[in-house]
Amino acid sequence: MIKDTSGQDQLVVKSKRFGKPIWAAITIAVTVAASAALMSGYSNAEFSVQQDELKIAKVERGDFVRDIATTGRIVAANAPRIYATEQGVVTLLVKAGDKVTKGQPVATVDSPELQNALQQQNSELQRLHGELERKKLEARRQTLSLNKTLDLAQVELNAALRENRRAQLSIEKRLISQIDLEKAVDDLARAKLNFKHAQKEVALAKDTLAFELKSAQSTVSRQQLVVDELQRKVSNLDIEASVSGIVGNMLVEPQALVTKNQAVMTLVDLSAFEAELQVSESYANELGLGMQVLLKIGSHEVMGELSAISPEVNEREVTTRVRFSQQGLSGIRQNQRISARILLENKSDVLMVKRGAFMQEGGSVAYLISDGQAQRIDIATGAVSISEVEVLGGLKENDQIVISSYTPFKRAERVMLR
Repeated sequence: MIKDTSGQDQLVVKSKRFGKPIWAAITIAVTVAASAALMSGYSNAEFSVQQDELKIAKVERGDFVRDIATTGRIVAANAPRIYATEQGVVTLLVKAGDKVTKGQPVATVDSPELQNALQQQNSELQRLHGELERKKLEARRQTLSLNKTLDLAQVELNAALRENRRAQLSIEKRLISQIDLEKAVDDLARAKLNFKHAQKEVALAKDTLAFELKSAQSTVSRQQLVVDELQRKVSNLDIEASVSGIVGNMLVEPQALVTKNQAVMTLVDLSAFEAELQVSESYANELGLGMQVLLKIGSHEVMGELSAISPEVNEREVTTRVRFSQQGLSGIRQNQRISARILLENKSDVLMVKRGAFMQEGGSVAYLISDGQAQRIDIATGAVSISEVEVLGGLKENDQIVISSYTPFKRAERVMLR
């Protein structure tokens, strides 16, 4: 009878082994050291943020261009208005949108008063011409009479000279008395005096006739100017296009009564365009004539320059005009929308970093990336462009900083990136 299995059991003696406890101790020590090192790093950082949620940029050195981004539209550089030159009823010869060439009649004004005034002044001019011709005939008649008087005085003088010579010879031969000689001398003196006065009277009379003729001629010339002015006004009743292009807005109705110098229509010169840009008033003091502007018109980019700056601010914006070359451009249309960059400043060999939301802090602080951490540092920034910020101090080339918003950092001095 078998009571149990104790007779079959064998005692096994376990040997002492020291290897496994040693390796276990080493493993625990390494883990503790690593944890300590890790905890030491975290102890310097106040908290951690996800690096993938941040925008990081490198500080670089290069050419810095400060510019302004804005929008605008294409406008005609030359869009003159056509005005009525006189009061009257206007007849429009074109419609809005019609093409016109320079010098083409576009409207005419009917002014009966002006036509009547021209006819009256023309009649007066003809009368004055007739008066002038009459004065010329009268001057010729008077000149002939004066010449006759002068010739008669000359004849009397010659006769007195002969009588005086005869009397001188006769008195030597005692053929005449002394009284007859004296009479001949007196006659000669009288003849000389008459001839002398005749010469002066003729010269004065001729000067008087010349003055009267000149006065009459001046009256005719003055009247001719009056007629020419009225003729010019009548000719201007036919209003002509001042430029080649298309008709813009019609400012009066057909057959309307217009006053002098009233606008009738606008013309648009399609051969020359400019860009009209709206710039924020905060940049108004930095704008200057001649500044370079990069325009994007459709798929084309062209350079232009500021040609005009409005002196007033309208709805917190300043209106500017940009002149650019149209060579090689096609399909430009009036009021076409465009985008532009006004180049305010160009610097070379400048430290700069990409522009980002970090500038909301005023550009005085930044978070520098180093050894997996972001450390808050003080920096100094200068000019700001559309895409870059000038760095004046606190950073060096190839430094990396966070350029996204610093709101997640909560003004911490050091943040761990994970």
